[in-house]
Amino acid sequence: MKLKNKLLIFFGLWSCSMAFGQLSTYEYKQELKGVSEQWHTVPLPNQVFNEANDALSDIRIYGVTEKDTLEAPYILKIASEKNSTKETAFKLLNTASNKEGYYYTYEIPTTEPINQINLQFNQTNFNWHIVLEGSQTQNKWFQILDEYRILSIKNEQTNYNFSTLNFPLSKYRYYRLLIKSKVKPELNQAKISLDGSVNASYNTYPTTFMNITQKGKTTVVDIDVNQRLPISFLKLNVLDKVDYYRPITLQYISDSIQTEKGLKYTYRNLYRGTLSSIDTIGFKFTSTLAQKLRVIVENNDNQALQIESATVKGYTHELLVRFDNEADYFLVYGNKNAQRPQYDIQQITSSIPENAPSLDLGDAQEISKPKKNVEKPLFESKTWLWLVMGIVVVVLGWFTLRMMAKR
Repeated sequence: MKLKNKLLIFFGLWSCSMAFGQLSTYEYKQELKGVSEQWHTVPLPNQVFNEANDALSDIRIYGVTEKDTLEAPYILKIASEKNSTKETAFKLLNTASNKEGYYYTYEIPTTEPINQINLQFNQTNFNWHIVLEGSQTQNKWFQILDEYRILSIKNEQTNYNFSTLNFPLSKYRYYRLLIKSKVKPELNQAKISLDGSVNASYNTYPTTFMNITQKGKTTVVDIDVNQRLPISFLKLNVLDKVDYYRPITLQYISDSIQTEKGLKYTYRNLYRGTLSSIDTIGFKFTSTLAQKLRVIVENNDNQALQIESATVKGYTHELLVRFDNEADYFLVYGNKNAQRPQYDIQQITSSIPENAPSLDLGDAQEISKPKKNVEKPLFESKTWLWLVMGIVVVVLGWFTLRMMAKR
């Protein structure tokens, strides 16, 4: 019985040491305050993105008790947009034209609302304004869009198309479309749909440094957000009031090396598109951890645009955590070699609540590491050094006396 107790104590101490040893492989921790429910959300602060590895696979929730260290399972939730488009059946009732332009009247036999019409034309170059109206009886029409601009430019320098009508949720039986054009539009296809997409939830980052330079026929905009963050949205704020359509390339710094002339950066392409005076919403792209961005604007033979500032955003990230035991819990991170955890709750989500209370985080603290005992060199001590030298002198003297005695 005594042997069994000793074994239990040994294995208990061994498991605790292993758990605490595992915690010490991370660099930072932040206390979770106010754990009171089984499920909580934990918003990830910017510090995590700056110190965690590229895949965010080293994020852990650890609970510390007097005897053990526990790991709480979580789901990483990224508040990106959720695209959902449902096309609606319709009939083209008639087409007509007058001095105003060309009319297209559609009938929607269902009672479903719509908020988007996608127009596709055979023409590749046009610049038209749209009027969209709705009616229940075709006797009285109500304006939905007025002077809505659609545009297509295709040449050696630009390939740009903007011909989707977006408008507030509308529920009419009939829709009348007026295209203000002097030439007959070659309308190839129209798609009427309900765009039920859910907008993303963003964090806006302050840009602490912005450098704009002109290199030949291009404008180079360097943007710094001060630390590595998940970036998924960029908008350039342009002062010019004239029309412009400029191809752009968005890059980010993926690596750097020190040379005799200073740091040399390696850039990777993140997004290609068109900076336009028509579509001024901004650019959305795959979420990427980055700190420094570079935007290259192709001006061709046009005058450079007056870019006043830039708006940089990233999806909000939060953890949905299940707490099964009472403990002092910490968010830990900062382990470049950590693999992504595999938890059951990531596959079984039926029992997860929709709204879980959020937790506050304490300040980031460095995790102390166990000190390694470094053995000092034997001859670092002067006493040992003099003692060895004395022994060498005595031995040499003894051998010298023996040789003299033999002679």
